[in-house]
Amino acid sequence: MADGECMKKGLDLRKLSYYAGAMKHPGPTDGELEILHVLWRNGPSTVRDVHGILSTSKPGTGYTTVLKLMQIMSDKGLVSRDEKNKAHVYSARMREDQTQRQMVGDLLDRVFGGSAARLVMQALATKKANPKELAEIRNMLDEFEQRGGA
Repeated sequence: MADGECMKKGLDLRKLSYYAGAMKHPGPTDGELEILHVLWRNGPSTVRDVHGILSTSKPGTGYTTVLKLMQIMSDKGLVSRDEKNKAHVYSARMREDQTQRQMVGDLLDRVFGGSAARLVMQALATKKANPKELAEIRNMLDEFEQRGGA
């Protein structure tokens, strides 16, 4: 699409190219993930809301730091911003499970050469699963096998 066509449709090429690039790289940073967790748990929130929650678990977190991160996240397409009111309200653009799937897929490709088995083996070797988690994994594998695999 030519620049002029994008402008007519109201598309920002910087945001589009950044978001397309972000899909190839591990997306949100650790700080951005902390903010996303707040948004996933609490729903649409103002910067003040997010700052209040983060500052209880991380004292010393600055309001302007949270504001800047959320502005960057908006530019990156990680959150949407409702500017109707004086206090802008931010929402996660993707559900938590979608973000997890995207990040695991990237890790799978970059670190494990696309091998899900190697990823699972390393995950289980790194952190021991409790019996309930192992049962859930077995059930998932059984269901996956019944559906015919990939």
